[in-house]
This record gives sequence, C-alpha cells and structure tokens, in this order.
Amino acid sequence: MKKALLLCLVVLVALFLVGCAAGPNSAKDIADIGGSIAGFWSGLWHGMITLITFIISLFTDKVQIYEIHNNGGWYNFGFLFGLLFLPVISNIIKTATKD
Repeated sequence: MKKALLLCLVVLVALFLVGCAAGPNSAKDIADIGGSIAGFWSGLWHGMITLITFIISLFTDKVQIYEIHNNGGWYNFGFLFGLLFLPVISNIIKTATKD
C-alpha cells in the first residue's frame, strides 16, 4: 500500500513539474522590429542586469527581463552566465578582501 501511494505521489509530482516546463520560443531566429536577433553577448548583458530589469518591469510594461527574439542556445547560455556573473564576482571580491 505504501509503495503504491509513493508511486502515485511521484507520478503526480513529475506531471506537475513537467506541466510547468517552458514551451518552445516561437520568436526564435526571427528579427525584432529593429532587425536584430539577440545572441550570446546580448544574453550575457541581459543576465547581468536582470535584477535591475526585474525591478523596472514591475512598474512598466515596456521592459521585459528576457529577449524573445534570440538565437536560442547561445543567448540562453549567455543569459545564465550573466546571471552568475555578479554573485561569482562578489564572492571573489569577498574572499580576496577577507585577509
């Protein structure tokens, strides 16, 4: 009985998590109004300024955190790398000045 209940719980949690997964980006590789597609460097910059962008996006609909007109994997990699940039740099500074 416990195994069946545990199995049902695991299946329900897995279905819940799969249901929350992001879908495909229909604007991938499609240029924006200015004719540009965001790549790695744009993703890196957008990742680095995410906190500021998030705060601004709370007050206006004209600012978004993530550029949907991107080239896919390279933009995503840059974005995630940019997200890690500030915590890693602050940790390096903190450990360097600890002595």
